[in-house]
Amino acid sequence: MSAGGPGRAGPAGPGGLGAALGGLTTRGRSFLAAGVAATGCAYVLGQEELLRVGLLLTVLPLLCVVVLHRTRHRVTGSRRLSPARVPASAEARVSLRVENVSRLPTGLLMLQDQVPYVLGPRPRFVLDRMEPGGRREVSYRVRSDLRGRYPLGPLQLRLTDPFGMCELTRGFGAYDTLTVMPRVEPLPPVRLGGEAAGHGDGHRRSLALAGDDDVIPRGYRHGDDLRRVHWRSTARHGELMVRREEQPQRAHCTVLLDTRGDAYFGAGPDSPFEWAVAGAASAAVHLLERDFSVRLLTDTGTPVPGPDGMGHGTADAAGLLLDTLATVDHSEETGLSPAYDVLRGGGGGLLVAFFGELDERQAAVAARMRQRSGTAVAFLLDQDAWAGSPGQHAPASPAKEGLRMLREAGWTALLVTPGAALPDLWRVAGSPGGAGALGRLVGGHAGGGA
Repeated sequence: MSAGGPGRAGPAGPGGLGAALGGLTTRGRSFLAAGVAATGCAYVLGQEELLRVGLLLTVLPLLCVVVLHRTRHRVTGSRRLSPARVPASAEARVSLRVENVSRLPTGLLMLQDQVPYVLGPRPRFVLDRMEPGGRREVSYRVRSDLRGRYPLGPLQLRLTDPFGMCELTRGFGAYDTLTVMPRVEPLPPVRLGGEAAGHGDGHRRSLALAGDDDVIPRGYRHGDDLRRVHWRSTARHGELMVRREEQPQRAHCTVLLDTRGDAYFGAGPDSPFEWAVAGAASAAVHLLERDFSVRLLTDTGTPVPGPDGMGHGTADAAGLLLDTLATVDHSEETGLSPAYDVLRGGGGGLLVAFFGELDERQAAVAARMRQRSGTAVAFLLDQDAWAGSPGQHAPASPAKEGLRMLREAGWTALLVTPGAALPDLWRVAGSPGGAGALGRLVGGHAGGGA
């Protein structure tokens, strides 16, 4: 059983004929007991007709056990999950197929799949008698408002004989995994200032990004296209020279996600931590689509895709980042120093950060993360405002003081309140007025601080 296509699996565990006797139903046990009693009475009383009845009552449930036991191992099941990766609150379809590969028909079948409770109720299906070589297909839908990786399975099949004497369960040991990713919101195409930071010396890099050739020539090599001959350099050097093609360089960006457990409160899809995770996912995907080279970094100092290089603007890079964010959880870190050490070690370019609660010490560490020549944008969740939501309780947080320290250090820092829309905040961060334009938003969809 796999997400990409159907597969078959053997029994989950051994089950001999002796174990199959444990599947006798109340009717089957009653027939067996009545048959044994009738046989004993016939032997004592010498009644040949009663002996025939007793043998019939005894043999019938035993025969059903033998037939059903053999049939159980000739019924196969498969599962198809489509798609295997969905955003939060989106649905995925699970298709189940049961096939009878034996020469005997089956009785009534009950199909049951094991799913985590967050995906919905456990699906159960009742299938009618299946002819030899027949197959049945059923499907159900699963959805979750909480991101994560959820196992589906094992699939269980309960078989009964036509007389209702025995019920046996067939288990399939294979699992599928549904990955529920954080929601990704489309962001407006604004300029945050990180494009130039990743290009070095500006104009020449821009030409390379546009696909033009570097004017620095090199010597001709066998196989070079003659259309690339640079005649002016050829005349100057006295030998054949060709234009050297420079590999495009891309702007760098680091998306920093604060996952400290003591920086957030509450749980569930509407909690501030989930807002921060969804914001990091939206920012990363948006910047990848704008041809940035994106690296995801958490407060633990562990970068994704890793220390060997930043991600590329491909579906694989977006998938890697979203898979990581699908399972990210609170860390045990108490400070941002590990992330600061990674940023100080290099990378440069645009920095987009999503912070939880920042005390004075951690706000100072965060303020130093911004490099002098780089652009840094921070979304600071106002824990006081989130605590004021119904059903939420948290101690007071110095969000506005942290916001002031970040802005004094050169950050474009915005305060996030409950109900804030990331596209609106993103547009403000890229506006000429920066955070000062926050007051122009209508309806309280974003929060700002002094």
